[in-house]
Amino acid sequence: MADVTSQGTPANGPFDTDSEALDEVVTFTSELIRIDTTNRGSGDCRERPAAEYVAEKLAEAGLEPALLERTPGRTNVVARIEGTDPSADALLVHGHLDVVPADADDWDVHPFSGEVRDGLVWGRGAVDMKNMDAMILAVVREWARHGIRPRRDIVIAYTADEEASAIDGAGYLARHQAHLFEGCTEGIGESGAYTFHAGPDLALYPIGAGERGTGWVKLTAEGRAGHGSKVNRENAVSRVAAAVARIGEHQWPVRLTPTVRAALTEIAALYGIEADVDAPDFDADALLAKLGRAAALVEPTVRNSANPTMLHAGYKVNVIPGTATAHVDGRFVPGGEDEFAATMDRLTGPDVEWEFQHREIALQAPVDSPTYAKMRAALLHFDPDAHVVPFCMSGGTDAKHFARLGITGYGFSPLRLPIGFDYQALFHGVDERVPIEALHFGIRVLDRYLQTA
Repeated sequence: MADVTSQGTPANGPFDTDSEALDEVVTFTSELIRIDTTNRGSGDCRERPAAEYVAEKLAEAGLEPALLERTPGRTNVVARIEGTDPSADALLVHGHLDVVPADADDWDVHPFSGEVRDGLVWGRGAVDMKNMDAMILAVVREWARHGIRPRRDIVIAYTADEEASAIDGAGYLARHQAHLFEGCTEGIGESGAYTFHAGPDLALYPIGAGERGTGWVKLTAEGRAGHGSKVNRENAVSRVAAAVARIGEHQWPVRLTPTVRAALTEIAALYGIEADVDAPDFDADALLAKLGRAAALVEPTVRNSANPTMLHAGYKVNVIPGTATAHVDGRFVPGGEDEFAATMDRLTGPDVEWEFQHREIALQAPVDSPTYAKMRAALLHFDPDAHVVPFCMSGGTDAKHFARLGITGYGFSPLRLPIGFDYQALFHGVDERVPIEALHFGIRVLDRYLQTA
């Protein structure tokens, strides 16, 4: 490791080329992938083996990790690193241990092999998000080897159940273990600070500074059951299908939040475009059409959305059922929940009832804060030619639950990725993988940020 200053910050910034952390981050990523923590949303996931793994590694670094469960086997890990400044607010660093399902028949490499080849670590979780889990471990253990302490307390949380409701994970921790996060005012987690190649000479690093809210909706239509050969003007299937069609075809109006405004302004400037987002005649869609690949960072978050995803009705072709249901994946921008609900009322109509099956708040974090500036500086230290921009996530993370404790969340899981590496497509995708060099970059950036935070 580089020489250490009196404040504990590496004088040269990056870890030395012979640092144990460079090997460890690869090993930890691979070994965590091999622990199958598939979360199908049915409650059958068991994160405990992965939780015990990370707890053991943290304990070897001199920490005292706590293993916490709401449901047996659905295990979370929380540990605190004491900072040098007792008066400073604490910082939360969190990652989830569960992963989405993977069908091995679709993959070139078995999704739970953790295979290391061609300069890549392969498997489910390599991107979402056992890579970051491993980076946290590698940094903390390197600090322990060299006696480094951060300025502020750092609370590390490895959570269960993020890929479903988080009721056994961050939701449980925030509601029932809040004392473990005492003093935490800010947090960093997944989905941000990775290289987004907007063009051959335009590398962006989007830092998550907001999340759309979640509104998973169930529609229910009641009708008159009867024979399929008879005229039926009270057909439940027709009613729910008509509502689904209206929802699917609805054009949601543009609603620009401060984070999205900042993202549009900064990205447009990189393309040499002046964008007055406050102008009465500002056309967000017209601007997005000029932003090339970079539009993908912003387009999903300029408005609410509602995508029908599931239909259920009937049991025989010649029987009209009395009930039909549908499910819609709804998302709303910060401040957009009331509009979302009112629109659902209108689009479903008088013959269809709707209810939230799962609802989570939208988030917004300041992009003019010292925290954001320090994350930006850490990235530019190791990639000076890059451009750091804020963005709002189209989906959500565990930060929503920690927000209930007053913790402002940012998406900051640093990775430097090569041109042509479609990081976003690998989230929940086939042949998920992460470059070893990206992991090495990540621990260097993470180390620098956490010591200057």
